Amino acid sequence: MIVSDADYELKVRSSFDKQNLMKTLGAQLVAVGPGTCEIELPFSSSLGQQHGFLHAGATTSIADSAAGYAAYTLTPKGSSVLTTELKINLLSPAQGERFFARAEVLKAGKTLTVVTSKVFAVQKGQEKLCAFLTASIMTVPHAETI
Repeated sequence: MIVSDADYELKVRSSFDKQNLMKTLGAQLVAVGPGTCEIELPFSSSLGQQHGFLHAGATTSIADSAAGYAAYTLTPKGSSVLTTELKINLLSPAQGERFFARAEVLKAGKTLTVVTSKVFAVQKGQEKLCAFLTASIMTVPHAETI
């Protein structure tokens, strides 16, 4: 992965701190690297659906944000990103004490970047893959705020 902004981690963390949805969910930015991002979400019954699992909306939100920030690590200084397309496969019920969305850039382009996010449920120290997202992320030049 080619990093074009040496301050990529600072810009990602600064942007994440402005994400009101992530604050509302209780999600935290755990790790950032060139073309990668990891977001953690502790389970809360307020984020659950009728069967007690994490709601697909919360699962999708952390997967999408992780994908966007993974792409953002590779954008030029002064640019931003927006998701233009995503698809999520919910592979198993999202049941756990906490969840991790781990995103990785597959191909970074000048305008579009293709990213995957895997969401893992953690229960009693064991990780289980519960969702897989693919996304196209658009680079928005000269738009530093996400």
